[in-house]
Amino acid sequence: MANLLDPFQLKHLTLRNRIVSTSHAPNFVEDGHPRDRYRLYHEEKAKGGVALTMVGGSTNIAPDSPSVFGQLYAGDDSIIPWFRKLTDGVHEHGAAIMCQITHMGRRTAWDDGHWLPVLAPSGIRERAHRAFPKVMEQEDIDRVIGNFVSAARRCQLGGFDGIEILSHSHLLGQFLSPLTNQRDDEYGGALENRMLLTLQVLDAVRAEVGSEIILSMRITGDELTEGGLSAEDCVAAARMLEESGHVDLLNILAGAPYDDLGLAEWVRPMGLPAAPHITVAGRIRDAVELPILHAGGIADIATARHAVSGGYVDLVGMTRAQMADPHLVEKLARGKEERIRPCVGLGYCVDRVNQGKPAVCGHNAATGREQTLPHVITLSETRKKVVVVGGGPGGLEAARVSALRGHEVVLFEASDRLGGQLVLAAKGMTRRQVWGVADWLISEVTVLGIDIRLNTYAEADDVLSEAPDIVIIATGGWPEILAIPGGDLTISSWEVLSGEARVSGEVLLFDEVGDHPAAVTADALAGNGCSVNLVTPDRAILHDLGPTTSAVALHNLAANGVTFTCLQELTSLVREGDRVRASLRHVLTGNVTERLVDHVVVEHGLSPMDGLYHDLKPRSRNHGQVEHKALIGGTFPFVDTNRSGQFHLARIGDAVTSRNMHAAILDALRVCAAV
Repeated sequence: MANLLDPFQLKHLTLRNRIVSTSHAPNFVEDGHPRDRYRLYHEEKAKGGVALTMVGGSTNIAPDSPSVFGQLYAGDDSIIPWFRKLTDGVHEHGAAIMCQITHMGRRTAWDDGHWLPVLAPSGIRERAHRAFPKVMEQEDIDRVIGNFVSAARRCQLGGFDGIEILSHSHLLGQFLSPLTNQRDDEYGGALENRMLLTLQVLDAVRAEVGSEIILSMRITGDELTEGGLSAEDCVAAARMLEESGHVDLLNILAGAPYDDLGLAEWVRPMGLPAAPHITVAGRIRDAVELPILHAGGIADIATARHAVSGGYVDLVGMTRAQMADPHLVEKLARGKEERIRPCVGLGYCVDRVNQGKPAVCGHNAATGREQTLPHVITLSETRKKVVVVGGGPGGLEAARVSALRGHEVVLFEASDRLGGQLVLAAKGMTRRQVWGVADWLISEVTVLGIDIRLNTYAEADDVLSEAPDIVIIATGGWPEILAIPGGDLTISSWEVLSGEARVSGEVLLFDEVGDHPAAVTADALAGNGCSVNLVTPDRAILHDLGPTTSAVALHNLAANGVTFTCLQELTSLVREGDRVRASLRHVLTGNVTERLVDHVVVEHGLSPMDGLYHDLKPRSRNHGQVEHKALIGGTFPFVDTNRSGQFHLARIGDAVTSRNMHAAILDALRVCAAV
């Protein structure tokens, strides 16, 4: 049985272990190029021991395949020098590197890039990307084959060890799937016909790049959708690829990501079963002699071991796991598996990309910021006394980083346990894995021997008695009463999730924020048997969430009987016996309607708990201010503006203003890594 750390021979290339980072698009591109931010992100994984990093998720090859989520563009020669710098950087740290290329077909937008019609085998619209595609003519097909050839040549000149051609759900996969191919020419009908374009592309690319460079195909193992590619179809397609003689590696995945829930089932956030398609990959491995790679929600070492040692795959993709900890392999090799920062399926990385924003890991703030923030914290030249007030994720990260810098750290926490708001965030069923963030941070501060003082509501004298050099205020925020007539009749989401308030019957849950807290609250209420209507003034429920996490949350809420109302704001409440009459105003028309319910629960963000900060501010050397340019650049962020000050002071996270967990952890890392 193979071990994760065993080397693997892929054609002429010896991979140093079985762990891969598969192709994805973190949206770090500049003008379609992989410049320094992109390069350093992948170099970090190479430093951390990954065997193979596959870059360029959905690298576009033609102007009629525009980037809609920050992909590379290999449609002209300007990318070649940037490719070379990227491959040299990764190779320097002992990892292999491949680039994925694709034509997205209908899986993109027509009103971006050069505003060219999107292409597809048939004129069937995809719900996720929404374009009505042009039905491809033979001339389009011939041109696209040439585009693949030119892009492959650029990858070869760029120094890659291999090239991956993406089929699944993109143009080649759209020709292959009966869901999307309704042609009646030589490219439609029987599986062999639907496979024709893929084989023509492979023939042309192999003729261009020669026999030495590795060619991988990322293909579907089962669309798991009525009318789509069956498992038997996919096995037959894999055998055709093997028989072509051009393919050296098959990268297997499953599902049909043609709408938001389909995308979520492919790139899984928490709330869905983990790694469900390992057996799909194993079925393909049993049918062909080619090496098999699989990535699909494999977030932990135990699952990865099972996939490899169980004979399901030869190589295992742990892409998001290495966004959470790019040094995952190195820690495993050192016998420090328990120190690996876990991917808990927050989905923040994928959803930000699908919202047109750069990917970040929900709880590793250094990922994607390698130019300014370290993954490996080094010792400071001088030892300082750091006092952190607040044991939520921001405070825990501040304590962790400060201790790794070699400082003496005291952590005050007012409650009887660490974790802060994550204690509440983990109460629902769908998002309960979020506690994994707190679990890891608590484990780290314990291992590092930090002086943790629970049940201590720290006041200014408590802090001053420690004679600190640095004080970090991570006291978070607190929900306030909604400022409307009858606002005192509302119950906060915190009161529901903490169990402080007993809620039953018919509940109106008013969400002013559009993020996870309302979804978790609705989940908990429905789980307790309440009839819940989730109401928002936004035009969509959970407006600020991306497609994968919102799709899973809404699916689970709907399955538990939660109903949804948009474009309504809560204006007043009146007690009527044991019930509450709520007035709602339509935000567009101004029309007012009323609801009689048992309870009104409200989620509208937090007000900072900043009293201690303001008490300490006059005694600080910097009046509590951080210098923004230094903070962003990763250098010491404090400037002395008070000659009589005794310490440097900063506040982070919700103690500044209501944001999210990533913001609190980023604040902590930025402030403390340079102290």
